[in-house]
Amino acid sequence: MKIEILFPEFCNLYGDMFNMKYLKKCLPDAEFIETALEEEPAFVKENVNLIYLGPMTEKTQEKVISKLLPYKERILELIEKNVVFLFTGNALEVLGKYIENEDGTKIDGIGIFDVYAKRDMFHRHNSFLIGKHEDIEVIGFKSQFTMLYGDNSNMAFLEVEKGIGINKESKLEGIKKNNFIGTYLIGPLLILNPLFTKKILEMLGVENEVALKEDTMAAYEARLKELRKLG
Repeated sequence: MKIEILFPEFCNLYGDMFNMKYLKKCLPDAEFIETALEEEPAFVKENVNLIYLGPMTEKTQEKVISKLLPYKERILELIEKNVVFLFTGNALEVLGKYIENEDGTKIDGIGIFDVYAKRDMFHRHNSFLIGKHEDIEVIGFKSQFTMLYGDNSNMAFLEVEKGIGINKESKLEGIKKNNFIGTYLIGPLLILNPLFTKKILEMLGVENEVALKEDTMAAYEARLKELRKLG
């Protein structure tokens, strides 16, 4: 079992690297590869089981797009082969068509998905979310200067119960295509959602129980109950 963490020295905002620290506890026998930005990703020539990319600054997004663009066809191939991907925060935006700045200028994305992002660096959006992924309730938080646009109706990750989807007019959050999952949720997502983490393990073909199950489930249930009370 190989897990690749892309560019952890830069793509680590909001404490989301704890997604991987928690996954290491769930998969103690797995090999975790941390790929620096100046290195060739392991997924280019090796078979990996899960690829993770976390939130990053806007300047880093441009560097990540330049880094991954030569591997577009390989990424598409891995998505079609049902390799598990988890992109959190604004990481999903690098795989879209483009990112538009306030002045109308555009940064070309990698073009894996037919969506685009619009930045508003003067207004940060903060909110919580409760949504449904298959039979699992997922909770999390958003803190972002961008919104995503495009039709994700056939590939949404979550149906939103409370909160917003890919933008303020949408109730469909993120993108799920085969075993690729991209979501604006931060938190970190896996620790907040042990049931969803269990789903990830199943996608990886692993029967392990989640680490610290009793404690994480108690925290999840308490937080879900509390978020439901909020307006």
